Amino acid sequence: MVLKVVLKKGREKSVLRGHPWIFAGALAESSPNLKRGETVAIETAEGQCLGWGAFSPDSQIRVRLWSADPSAKINEAFIEGRIHAAVQRRQSLFSEQTNAVRLVHSEGDGLPGLIVDQYADVIVFQVLSAGIEYFYDTVVRVLKSLPGVQKLVERSDADVRALEGLESRVSILMGDLPNGRVSIVENGLQYSVDLIEGHKTGFYLDQRDNRQKVAHYAKEAKTVLNCFCYTGGFSLSALQSGSSEVLSIDASESALALAQENFRLNPSFQGQATWLEGDVFEELRRLRDRGKSFDLIILDPPKFAPTIAHAERASRAYKDINLLAFKLLNAGGRLVTFSCSGGISLDLFRKIVAGSAIDAGVDGILEDILMAGSDHPIRISFPEGEYLKGLVLRKL
Repeated sequence: MVLKVVLKKGREKSVLRGHPWIFAGALAESSPNLKRGETVAIETAEGQCLGWGAFSPDSQIRVRLWSADPSAKINEAFIEGRIHAAVQRRQSLFSEQTNAVRLVHSEGDGLPGLIVDQYADVIVFQVLSAGIEYFYDTVVRVLKSLPGVQKLVERSDADVRALEGLESRVSILMGDLPNGRVSIVENGLQYSVDLIEGHKTGFYLDQRDNRQKVAHYAKEAKTVLNCFCYTGGFSLSALQSGSSEVLSIDASESALALAQENFRLNPSFQGQATWLEGDVFEELRRLRDRGKSFDLIILDPPKFAPTIAHAERASRAYKDINLLAFKLLNAGGRLVTFSCSGGISLDLFRKIVAGSAIDAGVDGILEDILMAGSDHPIRISFPEGEYLKGLVLRKL
């Protein structure tokens, strides 16, 4: 007997367009006693098979699409093939200048809920959906067999696991990892990455290309302010390019300690680095009140709006920090501002930042639009995958 879900009449349009999510409200019925993560056929109300997906009884995203091919067989070989194909697409990104790359990017690689990052000889992965959990043993077996991999770490501790009815899980599955750290090189800079306690899988690999762009802009900037600096990626990029003063702010004591360690790993820097622990909103106001100004300001805040429901409150937060940044920016200086909130579209983000400039009484030029690197692919049928967006603005 084929396990299946049946869509309500007229609710097949998103699936036909290739969108990988089917919400609970779109289902008319499903096979009885379906288990978490089981593969189901997706049928229209008229009985047409649209493909195959993974069933999740706890999530509002009730089915995540594996394949829109009705003849596809969803088994261990299917999962293994998708992982190997994703890994192969990234091989050209590795070099003497960069040995940390995302290997699998969830829906972008046709593996909804699977994140795989490689840091030197260590692979760190996250299982974030019921469907990937169902094929857990296959995923681990394949990752252990990848060439050059000596250590395997699981960081399945993201909050979204709870929405799938899954418990948090962190463990070292292969190899030895003293202090949970690994040393990597990115764009020629040395970093120590905390794979056990760090954000996400330890490092924001999605900003790799943007850190290189900031290094380019920093060549024209003597004074730099990096807000929400985490472990100092943008700060080190600016110092690498010759900025004379870089002030970095973050609320996390442990992140700043690792940022300073990363600074020491790159002894060729000539500029002055200052690290400040504090609330960015409050510190920006203090800097404004003291009459401070900068040639380059980077804003890379955490996720203010994980969903559209949080967009209004997040919009106010984005407007506040960008308004303050415009007031702290020297004439001719650049603001590089980001949003990683899935609930904030690029169009909305542009409007928020434009409104901040107007309220700050300044005018500017939009010089560039930034996004995640090519190892974080976005399917054209899945706009929700475009979570990271950035703007480069020059103050007139």
